[in-house]
Amino acid sequence: MPNQKGKLIVLTGPSGAGLNDIAADLLAVRKDLTTVVPITARKMKEGETDGTGFWFYDLEGWNELKESGDLLEATELAGNDYGTSRRLVSEKLDAGFHVLLAVEPERAAQVKKNMPDACCIYAEPSDPELLRARYAANARNSFELTARMELAGEQRAQSGFCDMRVDSTDLQEAVRCLNEMIDSF
Repeated sequence: MPNQKGKLIVLTGPSGAGLNDIAADLLAVRKDLTTVVPITARKMKEGETDGTGFWFYDLEGWNELKESGDLLEATELAGNDYGTSRRLVSEKLDAGFHVLLAVEPERAAQVKKNMPDACCIYAEPSDPELLRARYAANARNSFELTARMELAGEQRAQSGFCDMRVDSTDLQEAVRCLNEMIDSF
């Protein structure tokens, strides 16, 4: 890896925008790009291993991370805490890797606040009907579909902290565009 410090890239957007697919494709083609294993205070499930899908902490350890300022971003989901370690990100950046985080907009905003040099990229299909179709394929009813579309609209409206935008209508084209964006840093 090069001797220069890497860049933190935060890919965000609404559910259904293809963030995980874009991130996986980028990580597969770029040797200078990596990610960090997220941390959680939930109990380990059968078959999980510490450090593979998550780093597992008990509540006391989680609170110590929080108090020390090591949580670059954190959220609670279904009564469990999840986040990203500033230390783990910094270690990879200092080693010369670019670090990619694919997180929800609320979490991306926390990262940007805590690491203003992070490059936040908002991804979403340019045609809202494509997002609606993706949601409709998984929605149990029209209420759920409407709620998801409203949430996507709110996230878009609150995405002003993002530095760049990418159209995720065509995932391969989005990967190509992001590749160029990363090279332009």
